[in-house]
Amino acid sequence: MAQESVFLFVPNIIGYTRIVLALLSFYLMPCCPWPAVFCYLLSALLDAFDGHAARALNQCTKFGAMLDMLTDRCATMCLLVNLSLLYPAYTFLFQCSMCLDISSHWLHLHSSTVKGSASHKTIDLSGNPILRIYYTSKPVLFIMCLGNELFFCLLYILYHIQEPAEWLYWLQGLCGIICLLKSSISVLHLVTASQNMVALDIADREMARKAQ
Repeated sequence: MAQESVFLFVPNIIGYTRIVLALLSFYLMPCCPWPAVFCYLLSALLDAFDGHAARALNQCTKFGAMLDMLTDRCATMCLLVNLSLLYPAYTFLFQCSMCLDISSHWLHLHSSTVKGSASHKTIDLSGNPILRIYYTSKPVLFIMCLGNELFFCLLYILYHIQEPAEWLYWLQGLCGIICLLKSSISVLHLVTASQNMVALDIADREMARKAQ
């Protein structure tokens, strides 16, 4: 039987497409705001399809989970870098957002992998109830992620619009609330993942003492 090529699994091909769209978005950001936002949001929306494809085709892989998480984090980080250039007075807040986003998700994914989970979206259901709802309710996860990305995209778009429509400000306010909620969940990610890692350290040290 021929060996499967994980690199060519359908969800991973979707992941590569997301990367290309994100890179195109970054390239267009300095000069073409609307095409840039279109490519960025299309890349983000495809994130909802790679997971479905992975489960439907039985192609869930650790590589795919890592690719998915890294694409999300790098895309948001690069958008925040651009926002820091457009809104220099808020650079510190953007930097804090980047640090929280990357550190919380990386530690959460690492702790999940060490515990044997195939994805950072697979958590212990006996754990934090907020994270349980966040990861087991697909509508909640979709709304939180979309609202967070829309908030940053609206900051970018509103900078380039001379007379924005009032509804854009209302939408930005709503997405801003979602962004704050998602940041709070990232703090929970960081805390619970740290607790998981410490629990694993304690268990390893206990086993080492018993082995002596």
